[in-house]
Amino acid sequence: MKNIQLKWMAMLGLILFLALVGCSGDDSATSENESGSNDEKVNLTFWGDWTGEGEEQFNHMVEKFNDSQDRIEVEYVIQEDLVTKFMTGITSGQVPDVLLWDRWRTSLYAPKGVLHPINEYMEADGISEDDFFGEALKELSHDGNLYGLPLTVDTRALFYNKDHFEEAGLEPPSTWEELRDAAKKLTVKNGNDFERVGFSLSDLGLFNMWIQQAGGQMLTDDLSATAYNSDAGLEVLDFWSKLLFEDEVYKPGFDKGLEGAQHPFITGKSSMHFTGPWDLRTYEQYSDQLNYGVVPPPAGPNGDQGAVMGGFGLAVPEASEKKEAAWEFIKWWLAEPENALEWGKTSLNMPGNKVALEDPFFQDDPFWKPFIDALEFSKIRPRHPGYSVAELDALIPNLEKFVLEEQSAEETLEKAQKEGDRMLEENEAE
Repeated sequence: MKNIQLKWMAMLGLILFLALVGCSGDDSATSENESGSNDEKVNLTFWGDWTGEGEEQFNHMVEKFNDSQDRIEVEYVIQEDLVTKFMTGITSGQVPDVLLWDRWRTSLYAPKGVLHPINEYMEADGISEDDFFGEALKELSHDGNLYGLPLTVDTRALFYNKDHFEEAGLEPPSTWEELRDAAKKLTVKNGNDFERVGFSLSDLGLFNMWIQQAGGQMLTDDLSATAYNSDAGLEVLDFWSKLLFEDEVYKPGFDKGLEGAQHPFITGKSSMHFTGPWDLRTYEQYSDQLNYGVVPPPAGPNGDQGAVMGGFGLAVPEASEKKEAAWEFIKWWLAEPENALEWGKTSLNMPGNKVALEDPFFQDDPFWKPFIDALEFSKIRPRHPGYSVAELDALIPNLEKFVLEEQSAEETLEKAQKEGDRMLEENEAE
């Protein structure tokens, strides 16, 4: 009898041992999905659509991160038509762990539940939102949740040809009226043909910037309707009218299709234009023939300053099974100032980390400093899922008709308002 009892006790012990081993195996597998075992690295995929130099810049940071520790291995994978691939991948189960994210899309996609909020990660790691531009974080937020950190910030500034200004005895403009006066004096015509435009008014998409400088805004405060059919909107078009039709400092289409070495600003056929920091690298290639400067966007009639902040972020997809490891990569790159600065220096992008932007590399550079100054008053595009549609399909086509003298300012804004309000309503968040 005693032997039988011992056998039963041995069998029971074996069963309990196997059960414990099984439970331990399940826990280990779950842990490996997030943090990896002691012997295996967690492999992360990082999706983006930057190619060429952009791909090299990303791979530089990926390699530095991979070399900085031995727990996580990141691979950058280029995806054309990035957002479509991402949304399709959610259905098929093929999603990245880290995603390059054009921040303005957040208001459209966050309500769909495809991005993972990082609020708890930020709090647990003691990362302050004050280290980043508030407007950039706002653009990455929805309904109280933050869905990523800013990778880059950008805005527009006024580029001007120093040689042209010195020849005319002019200082770079800081107000609309100074811009108008300079544009008139710098324009060179031969009969009806332009040999040089004083100011290029080619980017009608910058209406958002202009209306801020006039004291207005694109949408109402509650984001329910367009707000550009206003006194401020009319003031912008009145100023454009003076430049185009009264002063004749620019002809629509003058610089159409001219890029690279043929761009009128590079060839000296345009004295001023608005553009972003991405052109600094381009213009550096032509420094032997182009002597230029940069200043913040001029203020409007009442002293209002305005600019539009754009840029990208890094986000974690909700469907990723390695969210914590993905966060470690994003935190290392964007929340640690020395790494954010390395990113800025090597990519020649303004990093989204404000501490990194305080470095002399940016602050003491006469080309970067005007952009940094402009960031202080730059605002993001309105966070309505239908805003981009209203701007691209309602406002800009009507502005194109205005600059071609096909319709009045009043008609332009009235039609853009009617069409834009309809598009906002059709694209309300679910």
